[in-house]
Amino acid sequence: QVQLVESGGGLVQAGGSLRLSCAASGRTDSINVMGWFRQAPGKEREFVAAISRSGISTYYPDSVKDRFTISRDNAKNSVYLQMNSLKVEDTAVYYCAAKKAAYGITWSGGYDYWGQGTQVTVSS
Repeated sequence: QVQLVESGGGLVQAGGSLRLSCAASGRTDSINVMGWFRQAPGKEREFVAAISRSGISTYYPDSVKDRFTISRDNAKNSVYLQMNSLKVEDTAVYYCAAKKAAYGITWSGGYDYWGQGTQVTVSS
């Protein structure tokens, strides 16, 4: 089993920045891809970013590309999400996720482990 704990959420004004962190513990050697998803009230969970085991490959939807950056530190079993130029529509609960397989990166159903989520609120 793998446990994921997010931190770094909060309230920020539009145009501001936040950095989310996610620390993994347990059977971290089984983790391949790590990712971030978000879910706003009344909406489905949405893919935000993912990073390969090596950290070389990263993936983003168009909605956050060029504003968000995902990174990971395997020595610390951690993944990070740097969010810049935040918009009101980025408001959501952000979840860290990890998967054992290398495929199906944007599909939430393919992830094996999830954190509890951290709230990000962007005010206008």
